Amino acid sequence: MTTDREAAVRLLERCGLEVTGGAAQGGPPAIAALHAVNGFEVEPVAAIPATAPHAADELDQAWHHHAARASLHTQNGEFLVLPPMPGGSEVGWIRVRDPAGENLPSRVSAAAGSPEFVAVSVDGRHLCAASVEEYDYWVVVYAFDVRREK
Repeated sequence: MTTDREAAVRLLERCGLEVTGGAAQGGPPAIAALHAVNGFEVEPVAAIPATAPHAADELDQAWHHHAARASLHTQNGEFLVLPPMPGGSEVGWIRVRDPAGENLPSRVSAAAGSPEFVAVSVDGRHLCAASVEEYDYWVVVYAFDVRREK
């Protein structure tokens, strides 16, 4: 019988991510991250109509652009991710590296059925997420005040 964590690791590997550590320390509480992405007052930094001819490509480009601007990755390309699966927030943050370095939302969609995922910097300060909101794909960026969030 596999554990939720083992299933999460396999899913992340199918997304093309390299799991680089065990249970990750440093991420904000999962509920705070999910609220930063799905809260009532959330405004995306990019909104792409889901019906646009190249919507997935545009989401890929927008997510990578804003992740870089938000200083999501360490120097060696590591960041934390909540597994994009039912119960992923209970599994918690997993430390990963993205060797491909491109098209992550599309790879998440191919493996999980949706491009939605939440990632934060290893220090837990910077969030960059892809979400699906009614008729649009959103990229959401958020900066945590780690002194107040924990």
